[in-house]
Amino acid sequence: METAKSTEETNYKTIEVTVVRGNYLPSSLNQAKKTGVFQSSVQVEVDGNVLGESEKKEVEQVAQHVEYDFTCGLLCRGDAEALSQLLSKPLILTVREFWPEEKKAAARTAVVGQAVVDLLPLLQGQCSFSAKVPLNPVIGSSAKDTNPQPTLCVCVRLSDPVLSEAELSSSNLLRVTVETAFSIPGSWSLESGSSPCKYSAALEVPLTAQKDQVLLFCEGQLKAGGQREQHGRQRKRPHQALLVPANHFLPAAFFQAEPVEEEDGELTGSKDQAFRKTVEITKNRVSWDTEMPCFLDAGGTSRLRQKITESRLWPVEIMRLTKEAETKMLSEGNLDIPFHGVGFVDMGRLLFPGVRRIRGAYSIQTFSEAELLKKAKRSVSVLKQHVKFAADQVKDRSGSAAGSHKARGAKEPKEPVKKQPGSQSRMIAADVGANGGAESELHLNLEADMYAEARTYIIIEVTLEKPLVSKTPAEELSSRVRALIPPKPLHPAGPSRAERAVLDFHRQVGNVVTQVSDQYTELLAAGCKPVENCSREQMYAELMGSLNDNGRYFAFKEQMKHAVVRIVRDKMQRTEPISDPQELKLFVSKLYVYLVDEMHIAHNKIYSHDAVDDSPDEIQLSSSQLRHFAREARLIGDYKQAVEHYQELVVREPTEPSHKFEWGTLYMLTGDYTKARECFRGAVSVQQAHRPSLMMCGVLAAMFEGHQEARTLLERATSIEPPSVAAWTLLGLHHEIQGGSILAESAFLEARRQLRANEAKRRAQSGDEEEEEEEEKEVETQETKEEGVGRDDEEKDMAACPPPSNEKDLQCRDQQQDQNPDSGVQGKPPVDGSSISAPAKLSSTIYTAAAQFLLQNAALQMAERALSLELLSDGGPSVSYPLLLARLRLLRADYRGAADSLQEALFNSDAWALNGHCHFLLGAFTDARKSYEWSLNFPQPPSDCHLVLLRLGSIYLRQETYEQAKGVYLRACEESPSCLTWLGLGTACYRLEELCVAEEALTQANHLNWQNAEVWAYLSLVCLRSGRQEEAEQFYEHATRFKLQEEPLLKEFAELKQQLRFTPLASCFGTSS
Repeated sequence: METAKSTEETNYKTIEVTVVRGNYLPSSLNQAKKTGVFQSSVQVEVDGNVLGESEKKEVEQVAQHVEYDFTCGLLCRGDAEALSQLLSKPLILTVREFWPEEKKAAARTAVVGQAVVDLLPLLQGQCSFSAKVPLNPVIGSSAKDTNPQPTLCVCVRLSDPVLSEAELSSSNLLRVTVETAFSIPGSWSLESGSSPCKYSAALEVPLTAQKDQVLLFCEGQLKAGGQREQHGRQRKRPHQALLVPANHFLPAAFFQAEPVEEEDGELTGSKDQAFRKTVEITKNRVSWDTEMPCFLDAGGTSRLRQKITESRLWPVEIMRLTKEAETKMLSEGNLDIPFHGVGFVDMGRLLFPGVRRIRGAYSIQTFSEAELLKKAKRSVSVLKQHVKFAADQVKDRSGSAAGSHKARGAKEPKEPVKKQPGSQSRMIAADVGANGGAESELHLNLEADMYAEARTYIIIEVTLEKPLVSKTPAEELSSRVRALIPPKPLHPAGPSRAERAVLDFHRQVGNVVTQVSDQYTELLAAGCKPVENCSREQMYAELMGSLNDNGRYFAFKEQMKHAVVRIVRDKMQRTEPISDPQELKLFVSKLYVYLVDEMHIAHNKIYSHDAVDDSPDEIQLSSSQLRHFAREARLIGDYKQAVEHYQELVVREPTEPSHKFEWGTLYMLTGDYTKARECFRGAVSVQQAHRPSLMMCGVLAAMFEGHQEARTLLERATSIEPPSVAAWTLLGLHHEIQGGSILAESAFLEARRQLRANEAKRRAQSGDEEEEEEEEKEVETQETKEEGVGRDDEEKDMAACPPPSNEKDLQCRDQQQDQNPDSGVQGKPPVDGSSISAPAKLSSTIYTAAAQFLLQNAALQMAERALSLELLSDGGPSVSYPLLLARLRLLRADYRGAADSLQEALFNSDAWALNGHCHFLLGAFTDARKSYEWSLNFPQPPSDCHLVLLRLGSIYLRQETYEQAKGVYLRACEESPSCLTWLGLGTACYRLEELCVAEEALTQANHLNWQNAEVWAYLSLVCLRSGRQEEAEQFYEHATRFKLQEEPLLKEFAELKQQLRFTPLASCFGTSS
């Protein structure tokens, strides 16, 4: 036993293995089946080294278990190499059955079954563990599968942990899985009568800070095509020579189906997917399905990280070998490996934050030392090193033991069991020389490109227990953001529900007082008796009579009812009905007194000059209106007015971060990045998880060279749910600017993953909508069929003929393109936008998503960076690239360049609208008008439809097509009313001599913005034309007060006033004559 060795060395630790009992052990002897008793023992071994064997124990099948209570020891070194061996080579437990005495001459024992125990828990910090492992029969055993399953109860323990806490935290566990090589060359396939081949794969990985280890997968199996590899198949252990077939598989370790798009390797494109789908069914393959575990200490983990940083591509070598290679290897020492292929696994993704696993398909090519040095920066083949070592080992062994060859030959079958590494080396040496001579010459020289022709690829998975680069948790990022931008103290709470109920009652009292005053004014105007001739009782009676006649009294009661209900519910806290009449009477009396008191308070507020009106009715515009007006002012360039609106919004709703965010965007447009940064940081202080503000804070921090702050803010933006494509892309852009190519690739990869997920969701939603539409169409079709055949034929004839307008539009567009190819307008799109086919490219990518966000917030420098990456991407620029480039140039005031960028991208409403903006700002109003008109013809209106309508209406006014201007402004007033839309409608109606409609529209405009000088000017013109000269003078004073700058309006007002002044004289002279 190995426990007999000296344990004085401090590097060794003894692992105690106790086989406690066996359960449901079967017997293959007929006598045992008759008597129900047989003898058995259990043997424990590791890698062919027997640790011990228990005494014979009688097994009574009636009892269904046998107590072995056998303990043996395993010496284990604490270095990384020994621990890796401990992982890959489990404990092997073999149960033997002893035959009766009379059958000793034939055979002394028979193997009942074999079980394996993995020692992984010892490397995870445990000092002991127990396991119940299945006992599987050997091949050829007469013992059949029994029910229940035979098992062994095993306990493993040691006095101290194999790894200390520090070693455990700094170490790592690497698992490499070689699955299947697909589309193998035809020469790999077995010919009839040929000897079987062995298929091997090898990969070198770090072990310690100075030493590497080679992972050799030599149990590949050739499988014929015709069916796909099964999903859910079990992973296999390495070193399967000593194990029975049922123990080749790892417990609870299965291969799961994964989409090709999610793989980390090569061959993930659409064409590659089609190729893989075909060859994985039809062509032969070689399957390993083997997982090799490796222990990495702290030095090995650091070395792994360092080697990946030095070279991302790691070679995986494969070869095909025959059994006749041993004699040729020993005689010739040929180190040329036939069918030597190599694939390069991109290990760089293991340096992505939080990544613990990579899996993918990797193309195999014929081995070339030059290619190995170029791609992997390695000069020596792993397989050739092993071949050389094996050949030297065989030569040394044969030279030193030539005289005792027969004795060694008798023991030769046991050597692979006791010394597994040696057996693997001999296997390599034997197989390498197999294809010498003509075969080697053929495949090394004439078929050097066989892998490329067959397009062979291999599926490989690499998994780490801990990521090489840890990902910062969201909680940590949140705390860092709080340190950078402290949250703003909570806004003091507003009035309580009871206070709001009282304020609402005061407001309703004020409304009633106002309406009663208006009614009394109407009575006086109707010719009632003067006040001095009537008593108070008469005045009260007349007022009440008029209120009852027109129904206002009843309306007042209904209006006050809700306020009184809130007083009862929120102020007096009475929500249950009162059943006691006396209690009800007392409550009503109390309520009456309270309401009268509050009514007097409300009256005092109304008629007191010093009282502050706390009624919210003073705020005439809602927050949504103010926000709309602020955006409108920003679009038309009235930044001062926009700032005023945003200031008011922030005062009204201090806890709403979007107001400060849009305010910051305004300062980005003006180039005041310091104030923009203050606004964005203010939005984050209000809401720490406001992602757009975090992203813009990160962009500005990068502009101000605060790269660590920018990284923190952008990482925090990516950690907020749901994931954002733009946030991940911005983080990748920042890493790329800093030279962190691996981190940039990691962020871009996650952005693409989120983009694919978003597109999948959209497709699913659109699919559901299409199904609903199809169902509706089916129902409509069925109903139509029931109405009669004649009507069906009529509708079919009508449907077969397209509307003539579409044909005319298409012809018109073609003629205009032929006649004026250099014009900014290339042709009119048809009314049906679906008939316009966009180029067959991606509609959106991660770079265009980031660029769109950056352009919306005027971060031009970073947007240009994103667009440059989009231009350099493998698939070429997407469909939206020209549109985004035009927006970038438009924001930089390069209007001509923006228009040129759009010439090949005019296929949707946004493109036509942007084309119109370019021509509008260039002063080409006719071309701008055409582009705007065409953008509005699409079923989907442009995203900035409000600005399109404003500018199109102004062009119509400029070109004196007032009827069209009226229609455009009327649409704008219906969809998104503002002061400018009502002003445009009023102007158009004024020019059309529709003075009443013009005055109503201008009054609406004045209500929305009473400081607009142009509105006052047009109101004064309307009053002059209506003969109300006094009002016109007042309105004109307001216009000049607000600094009217429109000279044509000033001139028109003066001329109209002069004309009206001489009109009476002209009429007098005309009458006298």
